[in-house]
Amino acid sequence: MFKHILLPTDGSELSDKAIEQGIRFAKSIGANVTSLSVMPGQPTLFYHARISPEALEEAARQSKQAAESYLDSVKKLAQDAGVACDVVLERNDSAYEAIIYVAEQKGCDLIVMASHGRGGVGALLLGSETQKVLTHSKVPVLVVR
Repeated sequence: MFKHILLPTDGSELSDKAIEQGIRFAKSIGANVTSLSVMPGQPTLFYHARISPEALEEAARQSKQAAESYLDSVKKLAQDAGVACDVVLERNDSAYEAIIYVAEQKGCDLIVMASHGRGGVGALLLGSETQKVLTHSKVPVLVVR
């Protein structure tokens, strides 16, 4: 039924749980997986704040390092389970748009993701990325709680 599953990750505990479930499901049906981590395209700036270019570069470096670490963890879990895994690091200020874009570009026929991840107050104000993926994706979405 499903041959290629997208596993987005933000490194949160719930995201890790969704990744584990997604890999287990992929193994049971003989599917491949692609894991995705989305980095912000532009650092968040506050009105009238002056942030040095060096500080912005350091924030971008740390963000990339964290995303690569999340993807390395997924790749290892998949390898240990005997599931073929590709990883994608995408830059986009809109995580849900990146998830949908990568799912379509990679030919994924299922997205497995957590019910919610990082976000705190921002997620309450903007709505969860999962909800946005559910609303806009043409690819089926399996939500893990």
